[in-house]
Amino acid sequence: MDCFCCFNNQAVRTSCSSGKGKSHQGSVKYGFSLVKGKANHPMEDYHVAKIVKLVGQELGLFAIYDGHLGDSVPAYLQKHLFSNILKEEDFWTDPASSIIKAYETTDQTILSHSSDLGQGGSTAVTAILINNQKLWVANVGDSRAVLSRRGVAEQMTIDHEPNTERGIIENKGGFVSNMPGDVARVNGQLAVSRAFGDKNLKSHLRSDPDIRYVDIDLDAELLILASDGLWKVMANQEAVDIARRIKDPQKAAKQLVVESLNRESKDDISCIVVHFKG
Repeated sequence: MDCFCCFNNQAVRTSCSSGKGKSHQGSVKYGFSLVKGKANHPMEDYHVAKIVKLVGQELGLFAIYDGHLGDSVPAYLQKHLFSNILKEEDFWTDPASSIIKAYETTDQTILSHSSDLGQGGSTAVTAILINNQKLWVANVGDSRAVLSRRGVAEQMTIDHEPNTERGIIENKGGFVSNMPGDVARVNGQLAVSRAFGDKNLKSHLRSDPDIRYVDIDLDAELLILASDGLWKVMANQEAVDIARRIKDPQKAAKQLVVESLNRESKDDISCIVVHFKG
């Protein structure tokens, strides 16, 4: 849909979506906001933000998928990645192993269907909250998750940038180049070293996620998931400071997007804010 975002003191029409929800007990609330960037292509960000009941457990499922070279791969991830994770037999006893397996099998399926899904790819950041007590975060690429503990930002993910994994890429026969432009890219093409899809580059890319687990205790206030359209222009602590000032998580997500636009981010911007303990 079209909506108006105010930045640089001007109301600008842009393609955007937003929404919110809460757990059945109201102990977890979440909101999201997505805005298409200025690039001359369709919106390539997709998201998941929902709370579901499964075998007597309450699961918060949150994700942002930031596509490149088309939106087919992030759209596929939106439909299938969480279901693939939850279908793993050992999910309840070994969530980390299940997440790793599901990321791998999902990527293999995407590659095997490249004739339908195209040659593009997607980054991913996923968060699974179990009974408002256990949080599992995983990512490939540069979409990021940041946790606020008593107001202090704690990055939960690792930005998979080509320069940080140059040795692995070169050992696989690839190379990292800053040409064209001034951003390090795998084989001069892709600005992340891990991603789903990207069949033409896959022999030099990884798709295995980094995973973090934390207990959600009284110190944990909120979680921010966002695509790099936000993190390119905003530090982790700045994002936490903005989100903490706003009680409604949907309004907080919107404000983070607006602030990114104010800072002239030109990429697609997607943001989810999750409030713990209401």
